[in-house]
Amino acid sequence: MESVEISVTGRHVDVSNDIRNYAQDKASRLPRFFDRVQTINVVVEKERDLMSVEMIVLAAGTQNFVAKEVGADARACIDLLVDKMERQLTKHKEKLKNHKHSGHSTEAAADTD
Repeated sequence: MESVEISVTGRHVDVSNDIRNYAQDKASRLPRFFDRVQTINVVVEKERDLMSVEMIVLAAGTQNFVAKEVGADARACIDLLVDKMERQLTKHKEKLKNHKHSGHSTEAAADTD
């Protein structure tokens, strides 16, 4: 499997190495849920007293997956974002799998009634 490029950038804020490493570590788990992930961009932004973290996942042959969280703690936002991305990627993968086999599974389900 190719390595996934993960970038962590700050908008109006300097991202500490601690937060950068945390985001990269958490984001590196995402390709397990959808193997076509190529690039993951994490953007940390300071909005007044809150931290806003946005994650953009680029995958081959599909639209970009985007999620955003706002909260007091950047780590908590990153955790919530990774959970959201896991759900988006899993849902997309299931949709692809079901689309490929849609003719067989619906007919088999109808026959069992």
